[in-house]
Amino acid sequence: MRVVVAGVCVSGKTTLVKELQKLGIDAYNVAQEHSTIRNLWNSKKPDILVVLDAKLVTIRQRRIVPWGQERLVVQHERLVDACEHADLYLQTDDLSKEDVVRKVLEYIGRNKHVQDYD
Repeated sequence: MRVVVAGVCVSGKTTLVKELQKLGIDAYNVAQEHSTIRNLWNSKKPDILVVLDAKLVTIRQRRIVPWGQERLVVQHERLVDACEHADLYLQTDDLSKEDVVRKVLEYIGRNKHVQDYD
C-alpha cells in the first residue's frame, strides 16, 4: 500500500512520511503546494492520499517563514485537486506529530502499528 502525503508548507508532511517509513509503510511526500500541476499528487499513484493543513499562526510557531497569508492562500489554491481527492484530510494545528501518525495509521487500518507507536 502506498501512502502519499500532500499539504501546505510546515503542516507536518515530512515528519509524517518519515514516521510512516520507519514503520515499514511505503510513504511519500509530494510538494503539491509548490507546483502548478493540478494533480502532481497523483504522480506516485497513491492507494491513500493524505492532505495536511495548518494555519499561518501555527506555521510560524513551528518554523520561521519569510512569507505571509498571501502565500498560504496560493498554496491552498494549488492543493484544491488534492483536497478534492483526499482520502484523509487533517488540520494539524492542534495535533502532535504522534497524533497525526496515529490518525493516519488508524485510517489505513494498521492497528498493530498504532499499538507499536504508543
